[in-house]
Amino acid sequence: MKTTINRSALSLAALAVFIATPVITPAFALPVVTDTISMPAGARPSGLAFTPDGEKAYVANYYIDVVSVITTDSQEVNHIYLPSDSQPYAVEVSPDGKKAYVANYGTDKISVISVETDTVRKTIRLPAGSGPDGVAFSPNGKLAYVANYGDSTVSVITVAKDRVSKRIKLPADSDPYSVAISPDGKKAYVANFGTHSVSVINVAKGKVSSTIDLPASARPYHVAVSPNGSVAYVANFDGDTVSAITLATGDWTTIELPDGAVPKSVAFSPDGDQAYVANFNGTVSVITVSSGEVATLVTLPEGSGPQYIAFSPDGEQAYVANFNATVSVIREPVG
Repeated sequence: MKTTINRSALSLAALAVFIATPVITPAFALPVVTDTISMPAGARPSGLAFTPDGEKAYVANYYIDVVSVITTDSQEVNHIYLPSDSQPYAVEVSPDGKKAYVANYGTDKISVISVETDTVRKTIRLPAGSGPDGVAFSPNGKLAYVANYGDSTVSVITVAKDRVSKRIKLPADSDPYSVAISPDGKKAYVANFGTHSVSVINVAKGKVSSTIDLPASARPYHVAVSPNGSVAYVANFDGDTVSAITLATGDWTTIELPDGAVPKSVAFSPDGDQAYVANFNGTVSVITVSSGEVATLVTLPEGSGPQYIAFSPDGEQAYVANFNATVSVIREPVG
């Protein structure tokens, strides 16, 4: 098995180089942190996903082998316990809202959770050394794609059978951290941390059709596709930037974030007007998609260490999974 990245050292080192960043004062209402939801001690939340109806949010707690389930209206938190050393790193909910797939980096398995009962109903085994890190469902819910950091592959799962149907090889040492699917379901985009690139997978053919090379300083950590399918945003861990890729051409531009931001993930609002970037330095950058400008910064509580960000389906709030065992709730002020 290849030498794997020391995630705790990576995250703690990034947090240690925190640089206080001035808040830009915009001409419109500034999103603010309205609530903080506690996870179990030592949890180190890494992945987060809402159900399609917005009633629940699932949080993958990497350090303690637990998936936390937040009931969004009451903010009550319950827990699903996974086998020892699972190291759940990512979670995604199927479009029909029936299943949640959890990528367990430590055991090379996908836990299949029943959303109705919040219990693990099945386990999908991947080859030893896969190191699954990211999950994305196709829009019709028939397939799920898993980015495997450990062996630079993408596993394709037939969701009806909860079974791996194909493995797609990426270039050696790609070290993919995340995967996103286009709204029409025709392409999958894989953020390759090791090769500073994004692999484009032709879904119908089940293979990589092209590669989008990004700057050598990028270290792509997370990729998201806009709701209209026109652009993909890539959070570049080392570069303090977001690469905005025009998907029709593969061309990209660079959106500069403040020095020391350390962007870990990006999410588009459901209407596609904004993108939120979770920065490990304790801020969230708000990007106006039409202009590509960073409109403002939202400051999270000190020491949060944001990892993953997701919008609720109605777009009224965003949840941020933080390294300090909390989830921050961001909303725009009313009135």
